[in-house]
Amino acid sequence: MTNIYKFGPHTITAGQIFLKSKHSLGLVNLKPILPGRKLFIYSRGCLDVLVISRRSVPRFLDLSPEEVSDIFQSAQQIGRVVEQEYGGTSLTVACQDGPQAGQTVPHCHVHIIPRRLGDYVDNDDIYEDITRNTNELLTLSEDGVNEPIKKGVDNDERKARSEDDMTAEAARLAWLLGEQ
Repeated sequence: MTNIYKFGPHTITAGQIFLKSKHSLGLVNLKPILPGRKLFIYSRGCLDVLVISRRSVPRFLDLSPEEVSDIFQSAQQIGRVVEQEYGGTSLTVACQDGPQAGQTVPHCHVHIIPRRLGDYVDNDDIYEDITRNTNELLTLSEDGVNEPIKKGVDNDERKARSEDDMTAEAARLAWLLGEQ
């Protein structure tokens, strides 16, 4: 039985995994997209989980039809649970497919973020937060060419959670999903 998984260049321990399907894994997020933002009064957990492809491919476009079906069926199953668990009434399901779309880990994955009325003044402001916290920033070099500055999963603005916190959240979600 595997206890270590890869998410792009990152190592994911079995304790972070809460769902295993044929082609996908559900995992808690080390550095949530929306750090420090309390979307709900009831805010246990990180309010941002991931579904990743078991096969390490950088892009959604690289998945087979069977893998696409599996990753989105897993996202739907997980979405039902996290929406209820975190007091949401809706979901933002986001797949940033490639670096110019804001993808910071070169491994196909989908973010599932529970939402509820009033969590943002303007509902679409969540996309500004997602972009601000995951996109590469462009800066002009001396020769006038835009050059990317990585600001993704490893940036200091996004606080990493402890292994214990992630393991506890994953165990709760696995239980709610009937995975244990």
